[in-house]
Amino acid sequence: MEIFEKWGTKHAGLFTFAHSAKHVGLYQKFGFWPRFLTAIMSVNVRYNAEVQGWTRYSELDEAARAESLRAAAELTNTIYDGLDVGSEIRAISTQALGDTVLLSDGSRLAGFALCHCGANTEAGNDTCYIKFAAVRPGRTAARLFDRLLAACDSFAVSRRLKRIEAGVNLARQEAHQKMLARGFRIAFQGVTMHKPNEPGYSRSGMYVIDDWR
Repeated sequence: MEIFEKWGTKHAGLFTFAHSAKHVGLYQKFGFWPRFLTAIMSVNVRYNAEVQGWTRYSELDEAARAESLRAAAELTNTIYDGLDVGSEIRAISTQALGDTVLLSDGSRLAGFALCHCGANTEAGNDTCYIKFAAVRPGRTAARLFDRLLAACDSFAVSRRLKRIEAGVNLARQEAHQKMLARGFRIAFQGVTMHKPNEPGYSRSGMYVIDDWR
């Protein structure tokens, strides 16, 4: 807690067992409060027609990578003030954990997905694990989210993976429904606990994939 205060963290959170009163009670002592469930979901990879308008972070030169990191930070900042996953994008690249799928809509970044791939990563054998994904909020967000999920499927096919795994907070009901419509099914659920007791970006209208395990 002292480190969070030193960093000036505005919103902290964690994932724990929804059925365990002991776990929930323990974290409440430190100011965390349980909110909506997070569903850990998976779907078998299936072949799709080639999805247009996406690329891999690994395919970019250094200048384009820097621009994509800036654009990703700008996008996530519209979802929640100060949210930036640039360090995770760089870590996936430098540690060869997978790749980041970048979705364009015209001339700007419309969404992206941080994907771990296969053994020796958080994904595990034959799996593409979407650690974080988001699309730009607004009236086109639902369409963009469909395109991003399809791009992730194509990416998994290109890596010869068999399964996609992703977590979504059930407060983001539209994102959850879109994933169900694409065949994702819940493997298990946990609860996110927030400090302070506020939703952060886990709210209706946010097309964001993550889990805080």
